[in-house]
Amino acid sequence: MSRTRQPQMSKRSLEQWLSEYAVSHQNLINKKIHWLCVPAIFVSILGMGMSLSVWFTLVLSALVLLFYMQLSTPLFLAMGLFIAICLAVMASLPLGFKLWAGVFVIAWIGQFVGHKIEGQKPSFFEDLQFLLIGPAWVINSLLPNRPSKNT
Repeated sequence: MSRTRQPQMSKRSLEQWLSEYAVSHQNLINKKIHWLCVPAIFVSILGMGMSLSVWFTLVLSALVLLFYMQLSTPLFLAMGLFIAICLAVMASLPLGFKLWAGVFVIAWIGQFVGHKIEGQKPSFFEDLQFLLIGPAWVINSLLPNRPSKNT
C-alpha cells in the first residue's frame, strides 16, 4: 500500500520566514514595488472574493489570520487591522469582480517586473506559503520592534 505525503505547514518562525523572503527582496526598487503591489494583490483577492461569496471570503480571511497567529501575536493583530482596512477600502470603492481582477493582474505584473530588476525568482516558487509571507513582510516593515531587521 502506497502512502502519499500530505503537505504540512512549515514550523519556521516568523523571523526565519522573513529572513528567507528578504533574500529575493534586496533591491530598493523591487522592495518599493512590493510595498505597493503586495497590498494591492491582497485587497484585490478580498475584493474578488467578496464579489463572489462574502461568507467564503470571511472564512478564508479567518484561516489566513490563524496562519499569522501561529507566527506572531503582533503580526496577527496587525494583519487583522490590515484586513479591516482592506474591507473599508472595498466598501468605499464598490468595484466589481472584473475591476478587482484587473488590479490583481496589474499588481502581479508589477511583482514580476520587480523580480526581473532584482534578478531573483519570487519566493513562492520554492514554497507557496510565501504567498502569505509577502503581506506579512510588508506589514512587518511598518511595525515598531519588528522581529527581523532583514525586511
